[in-house]
Amino acid sequence: PKEVDFFKRAMALGLKNAKLAAFGSTRKASVDVDSDPFIQSLLSAGTDVVVLFGKSWDLHVTEVLRTTHEENLLMIADSVGFFKQRGKEVIFDAEHFFDGYKANAAYALSALKAAADAGADCLVLCDTCGGCMPLEVLEITKAVVSHFKDYPLAIGFHAHNDTGMGVANSIMAVDAGATHVQGTINGIGERCGNANLCTIIPNLQLKKGLSCIPEAQLETLTESARYIAEIANISVDDNAPYVGNSAFAHKAGMHIDGVKKNAKAFEHVNPPSVGNQTRFLMSEMAGRAGVLSKIQEVAPQLTKDSTETAKIIDRLRALEHEGYQFEAAEGSIELIIQKELGMFSSYFELEHFKTIVSEPSGDNESASAIIKIRVGDQTEISAAEGDGPVNALDKALRKALVRFYPNLTHMYLTDFKVRVLDSAFATAAKVRVLIESTDGKNKWSTVGVSTDIIDASWKALLDSVEYKLQKDNATNYK
Repeated sequence: PKEVDFFKRAMALGLKNAKLAAFGSTRKASVDVDSDPFIQSLLSAGTDVVVLFGKSWDLHVTEVLRTTHEENLLMIADSVGFFKQRGKEVIFDAEHFFDGYKANAAYALSALKAAADAGADCLVLCDTCGGCMPLEVLEITKAVVSHFKDYPLAIGFHAHNDTGMGVANSIMAVDAGATHVQGTINGIGERCGNANLCTIIPNLQLKKGLSCIPEAQLETLTESARYIAEIANISVDDNAPYVGNSAFAHKAGMHIDGVKKNAKAFEHVNPPSVGNQTRFLMSEMAGRAGVLSKIQEVAPQLTKDSTETAKIIDRLRALEHEGYQFEAAEGSIELIIQKELGMFSSYFELEHFKTIVSEPSGDNESASAIIKIRVGDQTEISAAEGDGPVNALDKALRKALVRFYPNLTHMYLTDFKVRVLDSAFATAAKVRVLIESTDGKNKWSTVGVSTDIIDASWKALLDSVEYKLQKDNATNYK
């Protein structure tokens, strides 16, 4: 019922470019295709495209399906033919094709031929176990493309990432003549994941000159990757090619200086072409050029000789001496620059807060927090429970503020890191807390330092909320 309801609702979306496809197996062994319940459920989806998967490795035919080679070929042909007779576009996913080809090439090809002769529109070669190397994929795919060159169909490729070769193998398959590539956004998938479309698409389009999607769509790649990650309740890897938060990040002084002179010197593509942006990270290696770059992001008119620049640099050095580190905390450094330049607007004042830690209960809410804030002449008191004092404090703060700033509704923390700066001082040691936050579209990091972990967390949390409010205010003003 859930699947039927999904297709019914999805059909009403009025998709312009994307096509919905019903996905399922070929008919079962010794079952008539017209009465096979799985085939009928695919038909009931009502899609124009049907993707059928079937066995192409003789080992799977005899050991998994427990049927004969001949019956498996009939299962493929009957199932493809069933949907072609009803006017469907049929894509045949040949499961374990590469392992099957290496074990028994003749039978693996006969499985493809059964689908092709029944009218399949696309034959997809699947590296289901994800164990193939790129040169194997290149050679075998070339052989298949040549074998079916006289058929009016496309050759496709489907990779898993068990050896870390999902993207590389997909590119090799295209080099070999495949024109259909299967993958997932962010490489989401079983075991080690599927081939990552967020890397494959720009590689094919920007590196190999093959048109995959319109330029305007490619420019939304980073936003799409992060949006889908949020829905899946995962994070996009900071180091992910093209769409990662650090994909175009620079921290060494010479690198930053070089990027400012000519971005091509250190960036392999233009970041906005995939919806990302250049980032200059603050670190001891960044030098004056790196600091100036961050300042000019806020105040482009300032130069290295401006008195304001010197003042900001002195402030940052003083904070670094206290234990702050801004390499991964752009949110905090931007706020510091704005405050030093008198560009920051205060959104609320903290009256007081209190956190209480207790033994974990059945619902894992091990802490609670109460907070009182003031916005203008109004005050708000709020309380919340959370998985630890910082989580509880975060919830209580946003709960108190959301009445005044509804845009905080979709903001939440995604990461929380604590580092003891000098363990020799034991419980009196300073700690540095780094918080990562997101609103579903953007993510940012902030930092706090104190001898008290709750106080350090509050400083980082305060910066995080103020950064979000300041950014949204600037956007609305524009």
